[in-house]
Amino acid sequence: MHPTAARPRPNLTEGSILKALLTLALPIVFGNLLQTGYQLVDAFWVGRLGAGAVAAVAVCFPINFLLMALGSGFSVAGSVLVAQNYGARNLKMVNHIAAQSLALETALALVLSVAAYAASPLILRLFNVGPDIFNLANSFQRVLMLGLVFNFGFLMFQALMRGVGEVRIPLYINIGTLVLNFLLDPLFIYGWGPVPAFGVAGAAVATLSTQFLSVVIGMAVLLRGKAGIQLSFKGFVPDFPLMRRSVKLGLPSSIDLSARALGLSMLTGLAAAFGTTVLATYGIGSRILALGIIPALGISLACSTLVAQNIGAANLPRALRTANYAIAISFVGLLLLGAIGWLAAGPLVGFFLKGDEAVTLDAIEFVRIAVFSLCFTGVQQCISGALRGSGNTVGAMVLTIIGVWGLQFPVAWFLSQHTALGFHGLWWSFVIANVLSALVAGSWYLKGNWQRPRLANPQRPDAAAPAVPAAE
Repeated sequence: MHPTAARPRPNLTEGSILKALLTLALPIVFGNLLQTGYQLVDAFWVGRLGAGAVAAVAVCFPINFLLMALGSGFSVAGSVLVAQNYGARNLKMVNHIAAQSLALETALALVLSVAAYAASPLILRLFNVGPDIFNLANSFQRVLMLGLVFNFGFLMFQALMRGVGEVRIPLYINIGTLVLNFLLDPLFIYGWGPVPAFGVAGAAVATLSTQFLSVVIGMAVLLRGKAGIQLSFKGFVPDFPLMRRSVKLGLPSSIDLSARALGLSMLTGLAAAFGTTVLATYGIGSRILALGIIPALGISLACSTLVAQNIGAANLPRALRTANYAIAISFVGLLLLGAIGWLAAGPLVGFFLKGDEAVTLDAIEFVRIAVFSLCFTGVQQCISGALRGSGNTVGAMVLTIIGVWGLQFPVAWFLSQHTALGFHGLWWSFVIANVLSALVAGSWYLKGNWQRPRLANPQRPDAAAPAVPAAE
């Protein structure tokens, strides 16, 4: 085998589209659920330190979510570029893009890590964090910020693997590190033997440790070249034109995710204005809805990979059929999930809250109002996935901004502040925004413009000059 050539994976641009979608989507869904498991594990152990510790961790979540949005955006670029060239069977370019994407992501992580670590106290003051938990939150947050290079590195590893259709290896790594995180949390939080007790920061130390291990395993996989990508150390020599193209693709995705995160924070602010009971209700209901969206995200990412590979293979009709399949599966699947959620609203709310009847009843009402609209979210997510797969990350970003800032937040503000619905208007904003967002995305999709981006000058896998995708 040529030293730069990776062993080809099964060709997902041929055969059953449904099988290809499910083969990719199911491990992604399980992987996303495992990421939620990290939060549950931390909450389990930190909760034993008291309410102050829980609050310190909670207040850091939106800050770290925004940082993760930047890393995730550039990992989208790596995944799309790899998938399009992999579809063209240009393995030399796949390997080159993988190395350059990792180098770019690492550089970004190092810059953000240093800046965020230094600015951590200022950021917490901007969030009006009280003096009773300030030091706890700062210590927890700074450890996480030191680990950005590992977090970003594993995000990129998962994206590169997804680009070549390999989603099982990241899943196995996630399973192993989740188990390890459950064991390390109490060790670093409470201490044992020569290991000191770090308190709240111990949860971040445990996370940093497992992230470091994940990256080491991921790099070993890529360097061995047995999973569709073969890295070489000389491949990390900077290719600035390719990096600029990656930034052009990745920056809109980072803005996309950041806009969504900020929008959710603004909705939380609207809920908080109605008092603790409504805020607690919103927190529980939105968490349940977020769990319901995980299958749609998995199908969307699978759709993005398959669309990119088929566009790389110059098979636009199959790319279109793949997107159609993904939209249909997501709509029907989330419609059924919505029915289950409506019936099981009581037990689901009870899992997150016990002993407060007022919040429980309001949360059940929230879930039952919003849960059937998840199928429209699935449509919008899959259309965005198709756009990203074609290289049109700007289009996906615009759809998110329209949905969150053009529709949901204004509707939530108007209904809750200027109608008799009061805080119930927040619940109905999910329904209205999800339906309208799907209609806007569907109109864009049906125009067919999303299929235009494709490989520029595609070449054979053994060509000397590799192809690079053009993006809108």
